[in-house]
Amino acid sequence: MEETLIRVLIADDHTVLRHGLRLILEGAEGIIVVGEAADGAAAVAQAQALRPDVVLMDVNMPRLDGVEATRRIRATLPQVRVLVLTISDKDRDLLGAVRAGARGYLLKSAESQEVLEAIRRVAAGEAILPPSLTARLLDELVAPTPASPPLTAREREVLALIAEGLANKEIAARLHISENTVKTHVRHILEKLGLRSRAEAAVYAVREGLVPG
Repeated sequence: MEETLIRVLIADDHTVLRHGLRLILEGAEGIIVVGEAADGAAAVAQAQALRPDVVLMDVNMPRLDGVEATRRIRATLPQVRVLVLTISDKDRDLLGAVRAGARGYLLKSAESQEVLEAIRRVAAGEAILPPSLTARLLDELVAPTPASPPLTAREREVLALIAEGLANKEIAARLHISENTVKTHVRHILEKLGLRSRAEAAVYAVREGLVPG
């Protein structure tokens, strides 16, 4: 029986590192590199075009960071598994990646065999997290967090329209308010919910049942 290859997409903004990872992966049994991406936006596009089994994802990249790229890939391609490989051990990046749907998180200080083993395990459906990061993740997830300030009725209306994909100008026309007022509402929504972008707000709204999915 012919062995099934694990199809991997490498997403990292450092050309030398991408090429080095490609050499390591292509020299390993049962793994094939199907593409490379130099930024998060390209990673999303490549994932949609190539449908890899695993995306090896950096966190800090131009145009779109790895956390948001992971969220977008998982939202449209739930069968694609993301393994984060990064120099960042910041709690925000770790938690953001896990919450975005990453199945594994490795630091770039990992040995080549660790990376290969992590790819195989993630492709098999397992979750991978170094012991040094596991305790921090658990501590953060179980720690009590202050409740977000409630959204006003108008902010909920704006959030619903963001989730529908409307731009600020379209929201202003729909609600009969100025575009500057919409911008203020959007800023307040992001601040209250602890989010970084309109895309995150839209995903949050659907996930939390604030608007129809």
